[in-house]
Amino acid sequence: MTFAVRTVTVRTSFASLALLWAVAVLPREPDAGDLRLGQRVYVDDGSCPAGQIKEVAGATLTASGVTRIRQCVARSSIRR
Repeated sequence: MTFAVRTVTVRTSFASLALLWAVAVLPREPDAGDLRLGQRVYVDDGSCPAGQIKEVAGATLTASGVTRIRQCVARSSIRR
């Protein structure tokens, strides 16, 4: 493997990791079946007090799908 190919491979890997860690802020909750186990999304639907945003996380896997945990968190706690 040459140095140029190695450099491109490393840069591509870092770009992929950045996409995985990107924060999703949605206007509404994802539909049933669209949230994966362990995935977290932030929903700005106005249901939380000022300065907070709803965090929805895929918590446990059941026979009927992934159960969700919803809580209001400070907007400043979102890592962008």
